Amino acid sequence: MKTITSFILLLFCCLAFHSQAQKMDTRVLLEDIQFLSSDQLEGRSATSEGNKKAANYIIERFKDLDLSSQFPEYTQSFSLNKRLEQLGTGENIIGFVPGSASSKIILIMAHYDHLGTKGKDIYNGADDNASGTAALLNMAAYFKKNRPLQSILFAATDAEEEGLLGAKALLKDFPFPLNQIQLVVNMDMISRSEDNTLYAVGTRFYPQFKPYLEKSGERSAIQLVFGNDGAKGELDWTNASDHGPFHKEGIPFIYFGVADHKDYHKPTDTFENIDQTFYRQACELILNSILEIDAAME
Repeated sequence: MKTITSFILLLFCCLAFHSQAQKMDTRVLLEDIQFLSSDQLEGRSATSEGNKKAANYIIERFKDLDLSSQFPEYTQSFSLNKRLEQLGTGENIIGFVPGSASSKIILIMAHYDHLGTKGKDIYNGADDNASGTAALLNMAAYFKKNRPLQSILFAATDAEEEGLLGAKALLKDFPFPLNQIQLVVNMDMISRSEDNTLYAVGTRFYPQFKPYLEKSGERSAIQLVFGNDGAKGELDWTNASDHGPFHKEGIPFIYFGVADHKDYHKPTDTFENIDQTFYRQACELILNSILEIDAAME
């Protein structure tokens, strides 16, 4: 009887852990990254037709989720500077879930643009950054069903590859006082790793978040590594993606990403080359980290 009871308790714990870990629909997550990195979007370079298709896809998902937004049709338009050969406007896509207990804001970001085409080659950008964008969409779905304590603003940013232009525009025209932002979570390249490692960058500057990240990392099958934020002997990704402009204003950030791989900024960065298991586990780890931080904020 004692053996049977122990077995039942073990089975219950395993089922409970599995239920807790699987917070996002893996099928939808993979469908999203596959579409966003498909040939029909032609690499999603800023101002291109493929980029507009990606923006419309994100908008329709936000509409289906019935997210609110501080911008008409979820779209924050901004002018591009002369670094682009063809001038035009970029479009950040913004969704919002109000907090149940606080007006403080967690900003979750991922850029949806990539490099477009060069000759006959399509730079699909599956890891960079269809991976972060698909994760953002599915986190928005989770928090719409499971209301957070803090408010969460979801920003799919444009023109990151042109100099973080979407992030700079969002910072300049943020729809709330900047002091309400308690944390920026930026996801840029999270779908593959040769050594099963996901980096969490930023704790050198904002160590208050490290315990919650460590707690989530301990529950994950992948390795969460801190660093690459400019300490002696380390790489410095402090300003490498859309969190950079916010950090320069003293707004705390955690940047989740992987090390550069052989397909980085190449036409071979395709859906077929992501690691689906790693990607799912990375998304769950990041979501669990956000949940830990949301619960801990006063």
